[in-house]
Amino acid sequence: MTFQDAVRTCLMQKYADFSGRARRSEYWFWVLFYVIVQAIASIIDNILGTRNSSGTGLVTTIASLALLVPWLAVSARRLHDTGRSGWWTLLWIIPVVGWIILIIWWARDGQGENKYGPSPKGYGLESAGEGYSTGYGQVYPGQQGYPEQQGYPGQQGYPSPPSSPEQGYTQPYPPPPPPEQPPERP
Repeated sequence: MTFQDAVRTCLMQKYADFSGRARRSEYWFWVLFYVIVQAIASIIDNILGTRNSSGTGLVTTIASLALLVPWLAVSARRLHDTGRSGWWTLLWIIPVVGWIILIIWWARDGQGENKYGPSPKGYGLESAGEGYSTGYGQVYPGQQGYPEQQGYPGQQGYPSPPSSPEQGYTQPYPPPPPPEQPPERP
């Protein structure tokens, strides 16, 4: 998921959607967007002179309130991806310890299919149908956008490497090294 996709998903498509799952990229791109918005809002507060004695300003407060619901929603969906309830987001109330625990959970890779739905990555799809894969680089015959011949050299349906210069093979494979012999005892 790209930065723009994550922002679009969190702001427009799933603004207050606490169900389902969110990939790590969606969550961390959203955090980056949030930090950028807060920095810009803080600069605007400095320019306008709307900062109060606590260090926050009017524009920063409005931006924080506008982005609070989507931040809570994507946080809950991210925890769902790791197999935890979205209510664990409340650990954020506990300073330092709660923050560390949540950051570790948000940074972990998601599980396969769990009670919150199928994996957004496609992991855990033992009965993967057409158009699905079970991970990075693992493709199945008939998957949309990929050629029919998939697998490993020597596997049925996979083209074998060329065996002659006429077929495109230009250098012979080096011979295997001789097996090591144990030293003889005197």
